[in-house]
Amino acid sequence: MSSMPATHGHSQACCNVPPVVSDGYVPKGSYAQLGGKKTYVTGPADASKGLISIFDIFGFFPQTIQGADILATSDSQQKYKLFMPDWFDGKPVPVEWYPPDTEEKQKKLGEWFGKNSPADVAVALVDFVKTLQAENPSIESWGLIGYCWGGKVVELVTSQASTNPFSIAAACHPAMVDPAGAENVLVPYALLASMEEPADTIKEFESKLKVPHHVETFSDQLHGFMAARAELSDPRIKAEYARAYQVLLDFFAQKWP
Repeated sequence: MSSMPATHGHSQACCNVPPVVSDGYVPKGSYAQLGGKKTYVTGPADASKGLISIFDIFGFFPQTIQGADILATSDSQQKYKLFMPDWFDGKPVPVEWYPPDTEEKQKKLGEWFGKNSPADVAVALVDFVKTLQAENPSIESWGLIGYCWGGKVVELVTSQASTNPFSIAAACHPAMVDPAGAENVLVPYALLASMEEPADTIKEFESKLKVPHHVETFSDQLHGFMAARAELSDPRIKAEYARAYQVLLDFFAQKWP
């Protein structure tokens, strides 16, 4: 991919996101067993910055994997090595359960959420970072990104002063947004919302952030447009998917301490 200079106030990273593949995406990374979890790993081996990605309830999906590769490989000046662990141990929510329009689907979904709490993952993530750090000594600092369900994990982890291992974070169309939690966020924070997150809740969350931040609503996009629910065959969704990842790259390039 050729390099394009920064234009119109955007960083070089923002100008160099590769063309998004609508169908048949071929991952650039590979899977490894890390910290007891199957983990997708992508990005340069000599990176000094590490990113952990917390996927949505649907687990490893081509759209989410492609997003991971975009973050890890698009900025020639900022090297990120990205890790996406499987917190569901091979048991994500089957796409057939959506929409949950029957009692059976609702029951199964409720049971799944009962077994997969963002709060539990937020606690486990701290030790997972320690494991990754031991195996990747060249990484000097860590960033975090979460989608939907994973967005709640991001909020919880980065609010704990005694345990938070991250230097920067991003939540993409996050679930369970709690404005009260914004006051406790400790690191530069990006929140990219869809049309389906309550606008007043997002506005209140932003008003309570005390750290450098970027909050933006993609007002014609559905919840999940950067991850498993991205219908990349639709030109508008594909364009906004790419733009959202450009926004994240720009934010990381400018605000990572």
